Amino acid sequence: MAALPRGDGFVIDRPETRYARSGDLMVAYQVTGEGNPIDLVHAPGTVSHLELFWDIPDATALIERLSSFARLIRFDKRGTGMSDRPQGPATLEERADDIRAVMDAVGSERAFVFGSSEGGSMACVFAATHPERTRGLILWGTQATWIRTDDYPWGRSMEEALAEIDDLAEHGMTDTYLFGPGAGAGAGMSEEAMEPIRRLWRSATTPGALAALERMNLDNDIRGVLPSVHVPTLVMNRTNDPVADVEAARDLASHIEGARFVEFAGDKHVFFQGPNKDEIVAEIQEFVTGTRPALESDRALATVLFTDIVDSTQVAAALGDHAWRELVERHHKIVRDLLARSRGIEMDTAGDGFFATFDGPARAVRCALAVVEAVRSLEIEIRAGVHTGEVETIDGKAGGMAVIIGARISESANASEVLVSSTVKELVAGSGLRFEFAGEHELKGVPDRWRLYRVVDQASASITNA
Repeated sequence: MAALPRGDGFVIDRPETRYARSGDLMVAYQVTGEGNPIDLVHAPGTVSHLELFWDIPDATALIERLSSFARLIRFDKRGTGMSDRPQGPATLEERADDIRAVMDAVGSERAFVFGSSEGGSMACVFAATHPERTRGLILWGTQATWIRTDDYPWGRSMEEALAEIDDLAEHGMTDTYLFGPGAGAGAGMSEEAMEPIRRLWRSATTPGALAALERMNLDNDIRGVLPSVHVPTLVMNRTNDPVADVEAARDLASHIEGARFVEFAGDKHVFFQGPNKDEIVAEIQEFVTGTRPALESDRALATVLFTDIVDSTQVAAALGDHAWRELVERHHKIVRDLLARSRGIEMDTAGDGFFATFDGPARAVRCALAVVEAVRSLEIEIRAGVHTGEVETIDGKAGGMAVIIGARISESANASEVLVSSTVKELVAGSGLRFEFAGEHELKGVPDRWRLYRVVDQASASITNA
């Protein structure tokens, strides 16, 4: 086994890939954290590759964190990564049984089962079928079904999903699919960070197999299974996850008796990316062990700013991957330059959106106005939301309800519009900024109705006097 050095001096051994027999197929798996008394089995999302996962620094850090408190058992689902390819599409029942096969192979009597994204479906089926072997169920970025219908308002329409599948079969995996709302592998990263993710996906499956897998997932609907899950359950989702709607995840949790739902700020689907990944792992650790690790935390009043490009999916599709990537890079440079001039601190960049904090609300508002005007030169528009409240900073990353509120306000804004909470409006009295009432809004996941205001004094967009 090769030792993998980490930047913090920690060294983790890369484990040997082994195989478990599941029916007629062999399922590849790896085990880390040997010696820990608790087993944690991870059911991955659409595709995975055990060996190439180690080439992604954030993924390696995740393995180390989870393996510090549990024996972590990871596997590639049948048809992907290093596991055997079935003759035809695998059923949800067969994929759930792969969890059993891997647990048997490693001698695990009972385990916490952790399902990410589409892997959450098989995790739920396993937990409902084998409660005697499931100590607890953990779900991240999971919907009960992925297609929007008359009685299920979340997800894509069948027409949108079929069009994406046809494109995958015809052209193979593109950056628009991989880093956008298709796979949600994490947009807004440097080319250096994106390449190992592309390599993993290219090696984990083929264009035809990926299209077939996505087509099979259209039929996944575990709504009938959820009431039969009778094990402790933790459901987690980010507020602006581009793949799994936070309200769909909340609805899923409501149909599992006693399930706990936790919402995190941010818009990355992959949970080991983003500013609050340590909080997420801490939540998992507390659920699994009963003890929450100590994280350096500080609470203070701060102003949060969220921005994102309007109609980014359509713009990306019209431009193509290369031109879209260049546009995003130019957009990021503009925003970062203006943040620096406004004393804003960049907290997260996900795809085409920014999350920043400020020590003064007027600077945040003027910065938002300046960004609105500056990006017009790129022939795009952004929306922005600003809120002031108590922000909890953990290991240098901001979180808490104020952050969620800021993200929700941004979602409510129209193109080239800056919306603020009444708190911000009151705090900047005397600054010269002017506002008009934008109505009372329900902010998803936030109690009560909120009075929001749009900034109308564009002349105050200059940040030189902030």
